[in-house]
Amino acid sequence: MNTLTTPTRQSGLPPGPPAHWWGLNHLQTMKPDYLGFVAGLQRSYPDIAHIQVLNERITHVFHPDWVRDILVDQSANLIRWERATEVFSTSMGQSVLVTEGAQWQRQRRMLQPGFTPKRVAGYAALMVLAAQNALDALTAQSPGQSVDMDALMTEMTLDVILKALFGAHQMTNARPVSEAIQTLSHFAISEMLKPFSWPLWMPLPTVRKVRHAQRTLDHIIQQYIQGQQAKAHEIGQDLLTMLRQARDPEQPDQGLSARELHDQTMVMFQAGHETTATALTWWSGLIARHPDVAKHIYAEVDSVLQGQALTPSALQQLPWLQASLKEAMRLYPPAAVLFTRRACKPISAGPWTVPQGHLIAFTPYVIQRDARWFQSPDAFQPERFLPGAPDIPRGTWLPFGTGPRVCIGQHFAMMEMGLIAAMLLQRFSLQWPVDAAWPKGDLAVTLRPTTPIRLLLQPRGAHCGA
Repeated sequence: MNTLTTPTRQSGLPPGPPAHWWGLNHLQTMKPDYLGFVAGLQRSYPDIAHIQVLNERITHVFHPDWVRDILVDQSANLIRWERATEVFSTSMGQSVLVTEGAQWQRQRRMLQPGFTPKRVAGYAALMVLAAQNALDALTAQSPGQSVDMDALMTEMTLDVILKALFGAHQMTNARPVSEAIQTLSHFAISEMLKPFSWPLWMPLPTVRKVRHAQRTLDHIIQQYIQGQQAKAHEIGQDLLTMLRQARDPEQPDQGLSARELHDQTMVMFQAGHETTATALTWWSGLIARHPDVAKHIYAEVDSVLQGQALTPSALQQLPWLQASLKEAMRLYPPAAVLFTRRACKPISAGPWTVPQGHLIAFTPYVIQRDARWFQSPDAFQPERFLPGAPDIPRGTWLPFGTGPRVCIGQHFAMMEMGLIAAMLLQRFSLQWPVDAAWPKGDLAVTLRPTTPIRLLLQPRGAHCGA
């Protein structure tokens, strides 16, 4: 691992490009291609770069040792960027994703028991059922069909989150939900680069579209919450039941308020399937484009499962599959940009000191493609993550973030992706269409393909699910 030795302290701000007209030159480049802008920064300033944008001073940290030190060891001296939390609260309220301080600590304590590895394993049967429903429908269609993988993965992951959250049946039409989430996602990323947002009561086309998306999701969430209230006498294993029963260990007589219940359910509903669907969409395209990798996964799926139903224990016997998912998230992390932090006190970043009040930005998409840590960083090479491979340097793979605010649903997501991916490859071979171009990334809240990834799905013969 190419780590830095204890460096000599540096005075002043970290290096960075000049800011013309208060940094409007940076803003002009950021808006159309934020990831390209940050990648350019990292090429010129490999470990750390300071920029000014209007009245904000922003330090981009790229060295993994420094990233971990800041987000893990110095996390108590950071808060999330206020503009980002303001924008996200538009769709997710005062949920665990955006709250700070004592309120966030209370929410995290109450939610954590629902996402332990043991509890997540209990959702495996629901995940398998959701994947089976969607794959059965595909199997009944003509062989060699062209399939929009984003639509397929969205349908499956939405069914999973509905079953896990509410114990509900499959949604008959996922498109309005997907469109609403994408509307709010693009709105959020565009608003963060603006000094203020128009009030949601303004009669502007964009604002009306956002209001409609909010109403769509609010209606669905409230419909399921009220439906479960009508069955309150039943004891369920779903996440909503867990939220209703959640108590703060430090204040065991207090549960979540009605507003908190709605907001926590909303963030689980949105984040619980959009990020997973996005990761699986990129993964499926990469598998189709790399038949040399796919053959290893087909072989181990066939050998381990032998046509039988998938279980969490069997999933642990599929190292090539697990490695391919991790490598796909290295190249295309769904959360390509982590929440920017505000320094509440001076923060050490290697030999530099970030002054109190400055912003600190972390970009997994760029950090995870650094040639210092990954040979041929733009190549899809799952063997990097196989057992026995050289250790991946800590802080270089962070699709779920790191530190106290690491994604609470990471175990849920990894199991869901593994189960869906294994069942898909158990039934179908994935083929990339001849002459089809590889899509670029479209950065909203998640990093999605700019054009649909459509694959040819050929039945592979024996499978489970009969």
